[in-house]
Amino acid sequence: MKTMELPRIEGLERMSYGELDLAMETGAAGSFIGCVNWKEFPYRPLAAFSVARSRTHLAVLYHVRGLDLRVATLEDNGPVWEDSCCEMFVADPADGTYYNFEMNCMGVLLAAKRTGRNDARPFSAEALSRIIRHSTLAQDKGPYKVEEAGTIRHWSIGMCVPFDLIGIDPDNPPASIRANFYKCADKSAHPHFLSWNPIDVPTPDFHRPEFFGELVF
Repeated sequence: MKTMELPRIEGLERMSYGELDLAMETGAAGSFIGCVNWKEFPYRPLAAFSVARSRTHLAVLYHVRGLDLRVATLEDNGPVWEDSCCEMFVADPADGTYYNFEMNCMGVLLAAKRTGRNDARPFSAEALSRIIRHSTLAQDKGPYKVEEAGTIRHWSIGMCVPFDLIGIDPDNPPASIRANFYKCADKSAHPHFLSWNPIDVPTPDFHRPEFFGELVF
């Protein structure tokens, strides 16, 4: 199980994308989403991520370089995993459930509280609105539908998730939480299913909290 310290950087949730990018570059913990767990999907784009926290929010920022760009989902809580997508799954420290936060490259977000792949309570529109999002592709243009294949693209997305949405009391945080980070694009020209912490199951499945790593407060 991989372990990562979770640095504290105040005000992450109030920063612009440029401010957040600089703060995370200089003060956050970082790693790569590079585990190819299933040999029938060998393509591995370059996917780096950084994580940090403020008193009230958990922040994650992804930087991606790779082939293809797919955006077909333009509404929240849709099938964003089929697009060029990065994901964060986080276990609730209290009740054995976990949360999935899946965001495509335009910042369209799916989020739910789960006991497993087939048992989910999707976040409401109000809860989704409390998650601060960033996308370098959406920053100037607004959402649009696009599919490209065989072209190298660079893009970044990020989010700041309020602790109370993932079962954490900001004033009494746990010693650590379990989490994993993913890069996928199920319906792109080069489908891939990468993870930070390796997943030892025979077919692609991110909904496996037993393979989460650890973020230490």
